[in-house]
Amino acid sequence: MNIEQARFNMVEQQIRPWDVLDQKILDLLFIVKREDFVPAAYRNLAFADMEIPLGEGQSMLAPRVEARLLQELGIRNSDRVLEIGTGSGYMAALLAARAEHVITLESRPELAAIARDNLQRAGVANVTVESADGSLGWAQRAPYDVIVISGAVPRIPAALLKQLRVGGRLAAIVGDAPVMEAQMITCVADGTYNTVNLFETVVPSLDNFAPAREFSL
Repeated sequence: MNIEQARFNMVEQQIRPWDVLDQKILDLLFIVKREDFVPAAYRNLAFADMEIPLGEGQSMLAPRVEARLLQELGIRNSDRVLEIGTGSGYMAALLAARAEHVITLESRPELAAIARDNLQRAGVANVTVESADGSLGWAQRAPYDVIVISGAVPRIPAALLKQLRVGGRLAAIVGDAPVMEAQMITCVADGTYNTVNLFETVVPSLDNFAPAREFSL
């Protein structure tokens, strides 16, 4: 496989047509090597328009979904970011390339260890991987400028919203299959949030998030 040609095709045929037009984001996809975060057995599928299995019942999001969320968040180099659902560490690496620091939470210790190794090999120094229940967030380092939930959840837990600083943004895919919506939630004032629906999609659900009836905004 010609890796660079496959990467180019991913950007031009999958990601740009999905309204990811920010050139800085597109350039970043050439800098952060997706194939370095894909299990060896699936390396030939690193640039395919699909979710890639990571084991433990988890998977990487499709490239276009990751890129679109990254674009919508508009991350600045002063932002402190919390990611829920580390997986292989790829999204954390993308976030870290734009942010000051990223804390990423993975509930499965085996995956957390793999992500740490991947990030270290890639030379990403501004990410901290914690093995923890992401539904609770990481209050020790709150508040955050950005929170990213890298998987589907039935509803956004109030505990996560409270960890956003005023002006902070939270991106998540909310709902139950077959109806899920990517949302951007902005904390506009203390305890006040504005939600914008971005696009419809269906992605795997994260662990430990209770049914929607147990949460309220």
